Amino acid sequence: MNKSPIYGLYVITDPILSPAGKVLQDAELALKGGANILQFRDKTTDWNTQLSLAKQLRQLCHDYNAIFIINDDIELAKQCHADGIHLGKEDDALEKARSELGGNAIIGISCYNSLERAFEMQSRGANYVAFGRFFASKTKPKAPQAETETVIAAKQALHIPVIVIGGITQDNAPELISAGANSIAVIQGVFAQNDIQAAANALSNLFPSHKS
Repeated sequence: MNKSPIYGLYVITDPILSPAGKVLQDAELALKGGANILQFRDKTTDWNTQLSLAKQLRQLCHDYNAIFIINDDIELAKQCHADGIHLGKEDDALEKARSELGGNAIIGISCYNSLERAFEMQSRGANYVAFGRFFASKTKPKAPQAETETVIAAKQALHIPVIVIGGITQDNAPELISAGANSIAVIQGVFAQNDIQAAANALSNLFPSHKS
């Protein structure tokens, strides 16, 4: 598989919006709509079910030439042969993930609104950093507020892709893309919509075409 770059629409599954019996269907609609990256995020379903779903989602992503990322579970990422993992607050998790998943794994790190953390994680081998939340978020309403200026500064100073997350919609995404975001990460803006494929397509089309 020729992996897509960290670019464009990055969708994140939600076990409430897309429960186990529906997540594959919803994921495929998002991929049909143009999502380049899909992160499997499920902290509620039992682990064996998560592994089964993750293996199927990985194959689905590869069928659409998209990147498959696991949220915060190194063992799950390893067992399903995911393309990578997204990690949150645990500072020592990056080195553990690199050791367990290998040099080719894509490791993304949440940096909230901290340029200092982004610099540190880049120096320690992160493949991308994520800032957010930027707008009101139903998924993480108490997440720290991030600023557009942080994206601008990050793009000038970092050499790895910058992802933005948190309440992103078709209306407010252009501001962050103009600030330099390589990718927009979306949950509600795709998976809570009546037409998932159309929502994904509209958000994907905010980025200049990059696929041949």
